[in-house]
Amino acid sequence: MRISDLFKKQKRTLSFEIFPPKKESALANIDETLKVLSELSPDFISVTFGAGGSANCNRTIETAKKIKHIYGVEPVVHLTCLHYTKSEIDSFAEEMAKEGIENILALRGDATPDVPQKEDFKHASDLTSYLKDKYDFCVLGACYPETHPESANIVSDIKGLKTKVSAGAEGLLSQLFFDNDAFFKFRDECRIADIDVPIIPGVMPVINAAQIRKMVSVCNATFPERFQKIINRYENDKEALFDAGMSYALSQIIDLLVNDIEGIHLYTMNNPRVAKRICEGIKNIV
Repeated sequence: MRISDLFKKQKRTLSFEIFPPKKESALANIDETLKVLSELSPDFISVTFGAGGSANCNRTIETAKKIKHIYGVEPVVHLTCLHYTKSEIDSFAEEMAKEGIENILALRGDATPDVPQKEDFKHASDLTSYLKDKYDFCVLGACYPETHPESANIVSDIKGLKTKVSAGAEGLLSQLFFDNDAFFKFRDECRIADIDVPIIPGVMPVINAAQIRKMVSVCNATFPERFQKIINRYENDKEALFDAGMSYALSQIIDLLVNDIEGIHLYTMNNPRVAKRICEGIKNIV
């Protein structure tokens, strides 16, 4: 099913994000995670994508095939374009179409010093337009509630999103954030700019202090004082940090739900325990 149809059919969606194994030999090990995640009945599972090299995309597509054909959940394949030519994108797209994969999250991808950039695509909107013109995919886009790190300001960031949606993006999945007010403000600014597609907030529970500090710096996310206190207090106690981090994420999600967001996209870090705890915490909340 196309995710755009899900958005029309349901008041809100629940989705998970995973990353494929780094080695081909480890592909089989993803099954334990996918089994648990599929039992939680998500509307879709997105699969991340590495920069450069066909092997990265092959593992992503192989994982997406498992999600769809073995576990019966709609996959969304992340597809980056900065390091690929049109012919390479065509190869990936044709493989996905052959497997009945209908949904792509179109991304520029991060510049990687050791992987040469190609000239065919400079922005995610270029990839979105190319896919919509040539194929029959549902194409989603990414957004940054606190502006993309490379954007000059919120105005230029919103203009870029408007271009992406005009190119054919049928929904936006947000990068992680820890301050809901920042997300609500961003959503309002998008609506003022006539960006009317669903904007799904992405939530990442804190279970690893070092990882989350890195993500915050990369994603330009605010580090709220209440959140900093959790990290500082429990970063050396794995189980305490897990419990505190999950409680913070649940409070975020409940606040988002009561403010009529259109879905929750949960960054699972391939940890089914995270997804199970969140789903248990919101099972009676609509």
